[in-house]
Amino acid sequence: MEESTASASHAKRNVYVTAAIAGLAGLLFGYDTGIIAGALLTIESDFSLGSFEAGMVVGAVPVGAVFGAWFASSRADKLGRRKLILVSAAVFIIGALGSAVAGGVGLLVIARVVIGLAIGVASAITPVYISEVAPPDIRGGLVTFFQLAVTIGILVAYLVGLAFTDVNEGWRWMLGLGAVPALVMALGVLRLPESPRWLVMQGDTEGAREALSTIRTGGGEAINAEVTEIQGGLDTEESGSWRDLLQPVVKAALVVGIGLAILQQITGINTVIYYAPTIIQQAGINSDSSAILASLGVGVINVLMTVVALRLLDRAGRRTLLFIGVSGMSFSLFLLGAAFLGSTGTVTSVIAILSLMLFVSSFAISLGPIFWLLNAEIYPLNVRGKAASAGTMTNWFFNFLVSLTFLPLIDLLTQSGAFWFYGLIGLVTLWFCWRFVPETKGRSLEQITAVFQRRVDDRDRKAAGSP
Repeated sequence: MEESTASASHAKRNVYVTAAIAGLAGLLFGYDTGIIAGALLTIESDFSLGSFEAGMVVGAVPVGAVFGAWFASSRADKLGRRKLILVSAAVFIIGALGSAVAGGVGLLVIARVVIGLAIGVASAITPVYISEVAPPDIRGGLVTFFQLAVTIGILVAYLVGLAFTDVNEGWRWMLGLGAVPALVMALGVLRLPESPRWLVMQGDTEGAREALSTIRTGGGEAINAEVTEIQGGLDTEESGSWRDLLQPVVKAALVVGIGLAILQQITGINTVIYYAPTIIQQAGINSDSSAILASLGVGVINVLMTVVALRLLDRAGRRTLLFIGVSGMSFSLFLLGAAFLGSTGTVTSVIAILSLMLFVSSFAISLGPIFWLLNAEIYPLNVRGKAASAGTMTNWFFNFLVSLTFLPLIDLLTQSGAFWFYGLIGLVTLWFCWRFVPETKGRSLEQITAVFQRRVDDRDRKAAGSP
């Protein structure tokens, strides 16, 4: 009995360790997202950048990420989830070091595109990998490890930015140090098992049983039952093609995945993450170090509220947190816009910082983790790699559009108008979540596919005039 208990405890610990190591891909994502906010303040002066060039430096990563996610979509079912995560770590190291030694804005943009390729691969594959190794009852929390790592990466980036903000060409250190977590992730991934669902898709059921035995608390019968369920949910022995994304049940899921991918970005989260110090300076805090220090508070709130989300996702459910969080996002954006109506000063700065904290808190319990979670769990197994990558590519494409257009949008609409525009999109997001997003809490990946199949069947019956 004691041996069985010890084995179960070991397996439970292994699944958490597996999710945490894979989730380091999120830390890379977050570090680069956050570090450019502080680095940009000195890069602009060193290279005499205009607003469009600054947007290109910021937007180079999401451009690369679109292509990285596309690459992941074509290789995820051939190479496996684990190998692609390892590849992304190696490419990130190259891009980070290239950014650090860039001699001009052109080389810097190229190096950041390379970083984007790595982040695109990692962000497309890592949530899928974690969702495929996680038990249903804790899958939401484990996939949220990815988003938690994103927020920790942003916080670490703000700390590094603060440390090097007064150093000559400190931005080189800021960007180059991104290679460190990439190296840690590469070493950690070497000890991870491959996804048991991917192994089943390759016909390696024995390998799937071995992988599950290291990360499941149940005995051999439970593992055999899970392998049988996975096989039952696999329509074909071979991975699906892009054409299979047109199947009705997959299209129904893609409406949710791609819809949330777009809305997560155009509600303005990366205007805050990329440009937080810039926004705070515009609100009346002139010092670079003070602006980054204020951004640090935003980063701390982001981490803390993601921890809250990690504990709530498998209790409160996805839909409830979406409604609460998106409502808070819209309110904070309207408040942030109002802060810029008067003259800049202490009051404006305080309202702006509090609004940013409320916005990030609301995002951290809703669209932040839930998009990545749903995008990893709602698709059928035989097309999951391609469908999840399609959602990720869409997310990064709109990340690029928002990051490139934020400063010109302020020039067009003023600060108040820009933030109110994002707030209105938040209201549209509330309607979308009510209309299309199902509750997936506590369901196995195969049961979630059945939910979308029932939606398609109900729609077909209504179209045929049947009750």
